[in-house]
Amino acid sequence: MKPFEFHRAINSDDVFKHISTTSKYIAGGTNLLDLMKKHIHEPNTIIDLNSALSNTIEQKNDGIFLGAMTTNTKVTENTIVNKNFPLVSKAILAGASPQIRNMATTSGNLLQRTRCPYFYDTNIPCNKRKSNSGCGALNGHQRMAGIVGTSQNCVAVHPSDFCVALAALDAEVFITKTDSTTEKIPFKDFHRLPENNPEKDNNLSDNAIITGVFIPNNNFGNTVSYVKIRERDSYAFALVSVAAALEIKDDKIKKVRLASGGVAHKPWRWFEAEKFLKNKKASRDNFIKAAELIVSKTKPLPNNTFKVTLLKGAVETALMQCLTNTSNG
Repeated sequence: MKPFEFHRAINSDDVFKHISTTSKYIAGGTNLLDLMKKHIHEPNTIIDLNSALSNTIEQKNDGIFLGAMTTNTKVTENTIVNKNFPLVSKAILAGASPQIRNMATTSGNLLQRTRCPYFYDTNIPCNKRKSNSGCGALNGHQRMAGIVGTSQNCVAVHPSDFCVALAALDAEVFITKTDSTTEKIPFKDFHRLPENNPEKDNNLSDNAIITGVFIPNNNFGNTVSYVKIRERDSYAFALVSVAAALEIKDDKIKKVRLASGGVAHKPWRWFEAEKFLKNKKASRDNFIKAAELIVSKTKPLPNNTFKVTLLKGAVETALMQCLTNTSNG
């Protein structure tokens, strides 16, 4: 690991005084330290955000606000989150060990980088790691690669389970810029597809920091599910995951949210399937048709076509589990 200077910021103004092209932010450090050990990121300065940004959870009239430094553990143990936004807790608990959850933060989850093995191997070309160097995974081992939204420049997937739930629940990302102006970005627009710039994971500008995430109120209740398929049960990254939420009235689906992880460069919303299910009966037949519509939009690589079958089954299972959770609730 390259030697670096360490600065513990006391507020957002202090953060911006020290930020430069050769510095990096650190929150829990669960991703950045790995990247530094692998010599993927070699910052001259590390800026600790833990004392500079909020770690509180605030209930609002129209939803809930998670401070940027709120740990995953704190989110999963919060009474309001578990009562009104159980999909969030389900996703986080599927995503990491207790030790990681104790350190990982809300903002860190949004900014974590891909776990593509070609990104971590500095002996192999990777456009995400070094622009215009090539994509080693394109003709390599593709088991973990994407099946939708990929490009010739990158087939890596976003690793966060937490972010899949936030995408499904129409969250908003709040940011502060160096000129003290604030802005909010719809979660669906925060992360990017690779296209011609796979080195850019998201749309957060260099002169801004995340201050928190807002999740609006909903009527899904316990009619939610998070299904994650992985190589092993012990805290592995998703081959495919599905977050599902249903609002049902008179046996008809009034609202539906479907999002996936492990399939794309960003948490992926299945808008067409949501539109298909709206106002239809909450039945297995309709869930199967929605799953078939979803997989018809995928474009797997030669060596990860199995993901299409996994995805179809995960969508059907997640939607059926929603109904089971409602009955048990």
